[in-house]
Parts: sequence; C-alpha cells; structure tokens
Amino acid sequence: MKYLGQILPALVVICVFLGGWEGYVALTDASPLVLPAPSDVVNGLLVERSAIARHAAATLGVAGVGFGLSVLFAFAVSIVLHFSGWLRRGLLPLLVASQTVPIVALAPLMVLWFGFGLLPKVLLVILVTFFPMVVSLVAGYASLPRPFRDQLVSMGATPWTVYRRATLPSARGHFFSGLRISATYAIVATIFAEYAGARQGLGIYILSAKNNFRADLVLSAVLVSACLTLALLAIIHGIERATGRRYRRNAHA
Repeated sequence: MKYLGQILPALVVICVFLGGWEGYVALTDASPLVLPAPSDVVNGLLVERSAIARHAAATLGVAGVGFGLSVLFAFAVSIVLHFSGWLRRGLLPLLVASQTVPIVALAPLMVLWFGFGLLPKVLLVILVTFFPMVVSLVAGYASLPRPFRDQLVSMGATPWTVYRRATLPSARGHFFSGLRISATYAIVATIFAEYAGARQGLGIYILSAKNNFRADLVLSAVLVSACLTLALLAIIHGIERATGRRYRRNAHA
C-alpha cells in the first residue's frame, strides 16, 4: 500500500494527460500523420511488436555493454583522480569541457573513425554516461569526515586501506545518484549512435518509421525506449536496496 501511495499521483497525472491527448485528437480530427492518438500508438505497438522487440533488443544490448564498461571506466578514473591531486586538478576541467560537445556531433564522428560495428556505439555510450559517475564518486570521496581518515591513519592504515574501508563506503550514496543520472542517458546515447549508422536498433526503426510518415510507430518506439530506461533505473534501485542492509551494518560497525 505504501508503494501504491507513492506512485498513485504519477499514475493519475499520466491518465489525465493521455485522456486529454485522446480527447483532443478526437475533437479536432487531427491527422494521424501529425498527431496520432494514444490508442493508435498502442495499436501500432501491438501490430509491430515483433519488429520493435527485435530492434529494442539490439539497442538494449549495446546500451548494456556500454553502460557496464562505463561503470568500470568511471571507477578506474575516479580512483586515479582521488589518489593524485595533480591529475584531479588537471583532468576534471577537461572532463567538464568534454560534456559541452553535442552528442549529435559525436555520433557521426564515432562512425567515421570506427566504422558501423559495435565499437562506435559502445564508445559513444561510455563518453556520454561516465562523466556523472566520475563526478559523483569524486564528490563522494571528498565527503569522508577527516577525523575518520585521521583515525585510520593513526592506526597504521595505508592509503589504499583508508580508501577501501572508509572512503569508498562514504561515496555509496553519491555513486548511486550518479549511476541513476547516467542510466537515463544510456538508451538515448545508443539511439543517437544508431541514427548515425547501424543495421538495427530503435534508432534505425525510428528513422524508417519517420521516412514512411508513420508517427504512430515513431511514438511507439519512443515509448519502448522510455520503458527500457525505466527498467534500467528499476534494476539500479533494486541493487541499491539489496546492498543497503550490508552497507548500513558496516557503517554502524
């Protein structure tokens, strides 16, 4: 019941929005080429479910590989920045500047440099998603109270032991916050990479539907991509809750 109470306002807003959309299309007799009704979008999704599922699986595979590698890369970079103040001062501004490059410009460059295979799409997902995690981890490392670190050092702990026992656990909340932000970009980055060059995926499906003036199928693919992102966020939330009990026990100790 508590969970239902949390999601009920969102469900009400969604139902009101969809009802208003359906009513507007019916009253104005809007062309389905311009604004299909939600019922038309759902119908298109059901009719094309096999093709959309195939393209969605391709997109999810690329996003999963890229996002997983991005997490590993973000951890590696954050550790280097944590133990080297000189590199932290030198690289963080460059990492911030890298986020000012539009993704629509990066996608064709990746295809131009690395071809039409898996590599350019995975690289684009990594470039887009690793930055929030790196920044969140570095901020989390800095949140460790100095007395905790000094206490461990006074007991003979090495810098790596301090990192493993205190610094990394203190960054847990920051890490999951950055992870959720990055997860919202993973599917979008994959679709943009598919726009630039791919054989299958939701990006290719959306382009094909647009060229055929099927706005209902475009919106169906957009709906599926949103569902994939929500599923990824749900997995992250589940991992955070599953590991929360052990973290709280260790933190109390």
